[in-house]
Amino acid sequence: MNREELITMLDEQKYGAIMREMENMNAVDAAELFSYIDSQQIPRVFRLLKKDNASEIFAELDSEIQEKIITSMSDKELSRIMDELFIDDAVDMLEELPANVVNRILKSTSKELRQELNRYLNYPDNSSGSIMTSEVVSIHASMTVNQAVEKIRKTGVDKETVYVIYVTDNSRILKGIVELRDLLFAKEDDKIEDIMDSSIVSVHTLEDRECAVELIQKYDLLALPVVDSENRLVGIITVDDAMDVLLDEAVEDIEIMAAISPTDKPYLKTGVFETWLKRIPWLLILMISSTFTGAIINHYEGALGAMVILTSFIPMLMGTGGNAGGQASATIICGLSNGEIRMGNILRIIWKEFRVSILCGVTLSVATFAKVMLIDQTSVEVAFVVSITLLLSIIMAKFVGATLPILAKRIGFDPAVTASPFITTFVDALSLIIYFAIATSVLGL
Repeated sequence: MNREELITMLDEQKYGAIMREMENMNAVDAAELFSYIDSQQIPRVFRLLKKDNASEIFAELDSEIQEKIITSMSDKELSRIMDELFIDDAVDMLEELPANVVNRILKSTSKELRQELNRYLNYPDNSSGSIMTSEVVSIHASMTVNQAVEKIRKTGVDKETVYVIYVTDNSRILKGIVELRDLLFAKEDDKIEDIMDSSIVSVHTLEDRECAVELIQKYDLLALPVVDSENRLVGIITVDDAMDVLLDEAVEDIEIMAAISPTDKPYLKTGVFETWLKRIPWLLILMISSTFTGAIINHYEGALGAMVILTSFIPMLMGTGGNAGGQASATIICGLSNGEIRMGNILRIIWKEFRVSILCGVTLSVATFAKVMLIDQTSVEVAFVVSITLLLSIIMAKFVGATLPILAKRIGFDPAVTASPFITTFVDALSLIIYFAIATSVLGL
């Protein structure tokens, strides 16, 4: 069923046909169709869905549509939907909804579910605990394979995943893991403690969620166990949640690198005034910092007046230096994000970027010298000044672009903050200082 067919069915009030079509669709695709339904009809269409389908589709809906459905529901209907949702999906939903709606949801749920939801909501933002789910299958190390399989059959139906089973003791302290395939091929009377893998990779509830994602990436895990301070199993982070974190972090880094304050809202749902607030502080900071460039030019106003041709090369020198620094910083920031680059690598990085800058600088300097001589038809001295300045600017820009992100992370800042806008502004000022210093020395200005 596509958008046009849905609208036609709605116009003809074929609600039964819509329900049957949605039951056979993937929950994500069915949720996408709700964005095409008139806001007044959304609650009516949602009520047509069967309970199991309704909860799956509800978890995938946009927060605004969820809010509209919740508003139209009775407390009993709301409680039923919440009981069917996985804990992590319920928490994600609550974090997006207005406070008054969240309060109503929590009041309508059972005491046990309310306590569990509150526990998740109390974890710090961006912590591993805030994205985990408690829907996890665990077994005891003393069980036999047959006993473990029976428990999985009884308790695993409503769990997030059963591909990896977690082994705990009576105090829920994590002892090991067993993959489902190992259980299937083991003998029924084998002890779990004899077939489990005790080399456990886990993350603490308060650790940054990026650490959890890095572990899932590094060890190719389907799910990562989350433990408390006493090593008790409290939940898992699944690979689909890790992918959501990766997307959120990538978007945040892109926004920061473009000198925009990060926002959780999609672009089309962010108001003009809010967008202005996110952008204007950085623009003001960058504008003020750019005044240093103007001050340098004013300081050498006499030199520029004596040889006006020097002015025409300023944009090229500043732009090339900024681009060179931006290349280095983007590479280093990516390396820091995926764990490839660490603080201990800084000397190797400086040495590598120095060699790269020499090659890039010499290539561009030779091309610039030829261009200045043949096209601009200036003197050899001017061509030499411009070319040497370009070489030194690129070396300096690569050094700044490579080291600033690492140093920023070392002192606790997001490396993306040091990206293009700031590096470009910094490199522009240094390029001008180098340019005028060389011009003054060589041309005797």
